[in-house]
Amino acid sequence: MIASAVGLSEIEDSRKAGEEAAGKAIRSLKNQANLIIVFASSRHNQEEVIAGINAVSGDAEVVGCSDAGQITGNEKSVSKGGVVAMALHLGDVKLVTAEAKGAREDSHAAGKSLAESIIEKNGEKPSLLVIFIEGLAENGAAVVRGIQEVLGENFPIMGGSAGDDFRFEKTHQYHQGKVLTGSVVGIALTGEFSFGMGVKHGWEPIGLPMTVTKAKGAVLQEVDGKPALSIYQDYFGKRSEELIKEPLAKMAYTYPLGMAVDGNEELLIRDVVIANEAGEITAAAEIPEGSQVRLMIGDREKAIAAAAIAAENAMQGIKGNVKAAIMFNCIARNKLLGVECGTEINAVREVIGKDVPMIGFYTYGEVGPFQKGEKSVFHNETMNLLLLGE
Repeated sequence: MIASAVGLSEIEDSRKAGEEAAGKAIRSLKNQANLIIVFASSRHNQEEVIAGINAVSGDAEVVGCSDAGQITGNEKSVSKGGVVAMALHLGDVKLVTAEAKGAREDSHAAGKSLAESIIEKNGEKPSLLVIFIEGLAENGAAVVRGIQEVLGENFPIMGGSAGDDFRFEKTHQYHQGKVLTGSVVGIALTGEFSFGMGVKHGWEPIGLPMTVTKAKGAVLQEVDGKPALSIYQDYFGKRSEELIKEPLAKMAYTYPLGMAVDGNEELLIRDVVIANEAGEITAAAEIPEGSQVRLMIGDREKAIAAAAIAAENAMQGIKGNVKAAIMFNCIARNKLLGVECGTEINAVREVIGKDVPMIGFYTYGEVGPFQKGEKSVFHNETMNLLLLGE
C-alpha cells in the first residue's frame, strides 16, 4: 500500500531546515519511508540541507533538486526560501533511482545514460519515470529524447528542471544523499499501481503564425527570414538594444513563444531567456527549423483554470484514492500570478482532495505528455501534475 506525508521547514539554518522538513514527513509515516523527495531553495547551503536530511532518513533513498519556490498541499501552499520533503512508503512497488552527469554539455547523452542506468538496475522497463533535470541544461528537450531512445517514444515520463530562485546561475540535484550539479536524476517505479498525469498551461496565441527559418538547438536565429528578436521588437515597439540589455526572461514570461506540435491543438510553450546583438534569441529548449511559432500571452484567470483542468485530467488515471501528488510548476506562472499563486495551488487541491499529501516546486522547465499515453515533451510555463494511487 502506498502512503505519503509532507514536511515543510522555513528555518534559516540549512541543516536544521533539512532535518525538520524530512523529520516531520518521516514521523508522519511512523518511520516507514523508503523514498524521500526533497525540494529546497538555493538560498540554503545545499550540502547542509542534505546532511540534515541524511541524519533522519535512515535507509530511504533521498532524491530531488534545488528550486525557485516550494509547493505543499497545506495552508502554506507556496513558500520561498524553505525546504519541503515528501516521505513515501511504496509498499510492493519496486523503486530504483539513478543519476547521469553532463547535462550542460550534452543533454541528449545524459538522458540516454540515465535511462540505460535505470534499465540496468531495474532489470526491466519500469512503469513510470520521474526526473529532475539540471535547470541550465544545454537542451532540456534533448534530455527527454535521450530517455525515449532507450525506454520508448511513448514511455510515461514526468518531471521538472531544477531552479535557483530565478537567478539562472547554478542549480543542484540530489541523489542518494549527495548534492550534484549538471546532472539528471531519475526515480523509476515498477509494479501494480495507478498514476495520473495532467499537463496544461492556459496561455493563448496572439498574432499570426510565423515560420522558424533558421535555428540551432535552443538558439532561434531567424523567423520568416528576419532576425528572431524582431518578434519582440515589432510587438513591444522596443529597440534591440533595450531587449538585449537584460535577460528577456524578466519581461517575456507573460509573452513566451508557442510552438505547434503534431497531433495537438494546444501549443507547446517555449520561454525566451536572452537575446544577442545578432538578433538571436536563446530559448529554454529547442525550436527546430520549420516549426510554426506564435507569440503567446498569459492571463491569471486562464492560468488558474488550466491548473484545475490539469488536475481533472490527472484524476482520470487514478483507481481508488490518490495517495500522493507531485507538482512541477513553472516559475513563470508564479511570476504571472504574483500574490494569487496560492489560488492556483488551491484550485488543484479542490479537485484532487484537500487531504492528499502534495509536494511540488517552481521549475525552469517541465516534462510530461499533453495527455496520458502520448509522447512526453519538454514544456515551459506549464502546470504538470503527477498523482499516485493504488
